[in-house]
Amino acid sequence: MKPNQNVIITVTGKDVPGITSSLTNILNRDGVKLIDMQQAVTLGILSLSFVIQFVSSSESDAQVLKDLLFKAKELGVNLDFQVLEASHQEEVVSQHYAITLLSHDLQARHVAAISAVLAKRKVNIDTIRRLSGKGFSSLELIASTKDQVNLEDLKDDLLKVATRFPFLDIAVQRENLFRRSKRLIVMDMDSTLIQVEVIDELAKKAGVGEQVQKITEAAMNGEMDFDESIKKRVELLKGLTELKMKEVAENIPLTLGAEKLISTLKKLGYGIALISGGFSYFGEKLKEQLGLDYVFTNVLEVKEGCLTGRLVGEIINAERKAQLLCDIANKLGIGLESVVAIGDGANDIPMLKKAGLGIAFNGKLKTREAAAAALNQKALSSILYLLGITDKDMQEFGF
Repeated sequence: MKPNQNVIITVTGKDVPGITSSLTNILNRDGVKLIDMQQAVTLGILSLSFVIQFVSSSESDAQVLKDLLFKAKELGVNLDFQVLEASHQEEVVSQHYAITLLSHDLQARHVAAISAVLAKRKVNIDTIRRLSGKGFSSLELIASTKDQVNLEDLKDDLLKVATRFPFLDIAVQRENLFRRSKRLIVMDMDSTLIQVEVIDELAKKAGVGEQVQKITEAAMNGEMDFDESIKKRVELLKGLTELKMKEVAENIPLTLGAEKLISTLKKLGYGIALISGGFSYFGEKLKEQLGLDYVFTNVLEVKEGCLTGRLVGEIINAERKAQLLCDIANKLGIGLESVVAIGDGANDIPMLKKAGLGIAFNGKLKTREAAAAALNQKALSSILYLLGITDKDMQEFGF
């Protein structure tokens, strides 16, 4: 071997205790330097690799490789090695990405389509791991490139792939310290944390359901100014009794997986905030039920047990949502990169854009296009996969 020559050693076979120990013990010799190593086990099959460097040329170099081959045979695993040319020496990688795939039934065709997009952009897949426990429903790909790749362009390419397959969601993020150090989750209430639009449910009780629903739809699709829409809808609720509000509150269905998401993140030390254009009567009940840390919502004016058709105080609109997210982050002393925001409507877009990770959860078209990630899953807890949290992690910690 030439001085300072790098050699990559690959080991595969049935995983048993002691393989890594035995092989690294052979490498523990003068003139041999360990440069890198990676190990993974898939269904009991080991894949182990070392990069070593022979500091000076000597006959002992060949002996090291012979000893490794002999020990591998003794252990019942396959071992191969390759001398790396200068072009394969350690390279500076400028960008890393985490790409998360979610589906009720992931298949090879999904991975093939994604990897083709990455290959076209000269993005190399470094590692793949399964995030889901039972079944094969979520994968995380860590990829890298030396070239400059625009994240938005890469996201658009991957989302085009997702549209080719029913029930497939793809999210791409920069893989860095911030992805793994989120500290605050901010979410919308209606059609995000809960399955319904509360104002539509109130409108049904008031006998103006159809009128209000049309205005709600226009507002969520960004076709009407939110302040104007909320005032018009609340006016239509004039005369609705508190008793009717209570009936609605007692029958609000949480989104599937909402409790799992919140309890898991609370145990991990995340702050949980609800920032909604909905109403305080319902937001405060959710705060108590789920143990939320912060709730900011619009306040309905009530007099003599009935709604007056007016709001009290400042309207929580799109701009106010984004500002409140920043205020909470400042209060906690964290940067916006450490914030996750979740919403579905057009009035959530500024909030999603402020956060380090903005997620459109079953969102409207404009929201999906604007968000860093778009999920069309039934369970809100699927967001945990985007944070790199696996089913195994949750089982080990009793979540």
